Amino acid sequence: MSFEKILIANRGEIACRVITTAQSLGYRTVAVYSEPDAGARHVQLADEAVCVGPALASASYLNVDALLDACRKTGADAVHPGYGFLSENAGFSKACKDAGITFIGPDEDAIHLMGSKRLSKIAMIEAGVPCIPGYEGEDQSDATLLKEAERIGLPLMIKASAGGGGRGMRVVTDASEISAQLKSARQEAKSAFGSDELILERAVMQPRHVEIQVFGDRHGNVIHLGERDCSVQRRHQKVVEEAPSPAVDETLRQQMGEAAVNAAKACNYVGAGTVEFLLAPEGDFFFLEMNTRLQVEHPVTELITGLDLVAWQIKVARGEPLPLSQEQVTLTGHAMEVRLYAEDPAQNYMPQTGPVLRWQPASGDGVRIDHGLTEGYEVGSHYDPMLAKIIAVGDSREDARRRLIRAVEDTVLMGVRDNRTFLAAILRHPVFARGEATTAFIGQDFADDASMAGDAPSSQLWALAALLRCEVETPSSDLRGWHSSTLGAQPVQLRCGEHEQTVYIRYQDNHADLIVGEDKHRIEPLGPGLASIDGIRQCYRMFQDGKQSWLQCQGHSVCFEDATHSAAGSSDQAGSGQIRAPMDGAVIEVCAKAGDVVKRGQVLVIMEAMKMEHSLKADCDGTVETVDLAVGSQVKRQQLLVSIKADNSES
Repeated sequence: MSFEKILIANRGEIACRVITTAQSLGYRTVAVYSEPDAGARHVQLADEAVCVGPALASASYLNVDALLDACRKTGADAVHPGYGFLSENAGFSKACKDAGITFIGPDEDAIHLMGSKRLSKIAMIEAGVPCIPGYEGEDQSDATLLKEAERIGLPLMIKASAGGGGRGMRVVTDASEISAQLKSARQEAKSAFGSDELILERAVMQPRHVEIQVFGDRHGNVIHLGERDCSVQRRHQKVVEEAPSPAVDETLRQQMGEAAVNAAKACNYVGAGTVEFLLAPEGDFFFLEMNTRLQVEHPVTELITGLDLVAWQIKVARGEPLPLSQEQVTLTGHAMEVRLYAEDPAQNYMPQTGPVLRWQPASGDGVRIDHGLTEGYEVGSHYDPMLAKIIAVGDSREDARRRLIRAVEDTVLMGVRDNRTFLAAILRHPVFARGEATTAFIGQDFADDASMAGDAPSSQLWALAALLRCEVETPSSDLRGWHSSTLGAQPVQLRCGEHEQTVYIRYQDNHADLIVGEDKHRIEPLGPGLASIDGIRQCYRMFQDGKQSWLQCQGHSVCFEDATHSAAGSSDQAGSGQIRAPMDGAVIEVCAKAGDVVKRGQVLVIMEAMKMEHSLKADCDGTVETVDLAVGSQVKRQQLLVSIKADNSES
């Protein structure tokens, strides 16, 4: 199969990743983009780019007709789907084939089979691949499912057959909840995937999530490239991935690898795929699902094998045999990856939107950053909040872990809140450091929101932020304006999340003395981005945007807000009764109406943004005065949705 120009039917970091390899192999590339992505990095990297529709994914990145039309306009004769969007859509694979366009991925039959948890499990049982005992029958009546649930026993796992990413999935530990959870899972599965078909399994508690990278070609060859451990998850979404797994020895690797190869052969698999297993504490492993695409975490496999998996995908799509046999595959060193998200872990992982004011990915030996960011890019609410992948490799697991912590802390991202503090905390946690994390790790060790918010800034950071707030008038004028004319101590009030601090500044000839609570600090400017803090030279990065100052120093990245002139009791204070949209999104449920008496913490509105549901709650006791929205409404960030007249008696 011959082709010359590849259209990448995706966006963000994976589109950039595919474009880079395709161009290195001599191919011309075509990017597609929605209207808000017109200035995105993947658009800039490609040789050509075509707008395929408005922001809504269903009208752009999921619009098969628009994508095929882009191929016709540009002469693209191959399509790489990346991951997500249409990458596991059998209809898209077939549509490309029918249009005479090479689909760089598996055939539609394999995608269809593995896209159904019910059908794929039946096929795996027939192929002799270890599977969790359960029910995957055609009879989907409530009576049958309840009967089968009783037979399987507790704890019970309910799964949407067409599902993924944890949607339509329920764990039941109380028999009285089975009926309600079946109904709930059905509803979510129908809404998310268009199918309410379910399967039931005995729940494997506190397992590891271990997956095997497989590759097949059109000459009957199928091999595996070792395993990845993806046990560190939040709500069934992977947060940290590593290769190899600290729980897998050579014997287990061979057993799991053989099972994964058998799974791929059972569906005549061609291209890159991943067979996912649950590894029980006792050492047994069970088939979970097969992802018929390139995985988000493929870089860790690339770094320990020295292979380019996108290049392999392209070669296999051309009809070439696999470049290596199983015996030629070697694993060297250890690699880890974390996913950088625009989200606030301290606020129930609320996705964040805003402009990328400063972006400087970490670099150095053994560090790799896959991203699709440019300074000035606006992070919106229409797509997944993942911004980049930060990856490190080392001779040992400890080398990779230590290197990754520094890479996370050295990556500069200002303008939108992110999860770097949370990621560093995971990597430093003793359970993770010992290689003992299971899928229950985050739920057990990071259950408290306060544990994810990070500590309050150090007094040195408060001091530096206050001084920069006073002295920096433009983003490029680091530490200008030093003088000795100010008499007395100048107070600066700063807010950082839930923390607030008054800093007193007294300017001297070439330095400033600052008081933060009981602590005293001396800061002397040494040039742009460099200062002596209490006699120690330290680098920093900062950006000011209105009242906000973004500061990165000492391995910490924090956002301070100038509260010096804030009016007491302003509407943005907690308990104001002004419930505003935290981001752009769509209203999917309204739980209150004008005149309702509500309590603090009561859910008033449920909205959907960035593929997640978000409950907006009353911040005070009181009576609802206005509800300015309806189900289906599209709302903007900071739009007033519900107004509550506070019950003053609560104070």
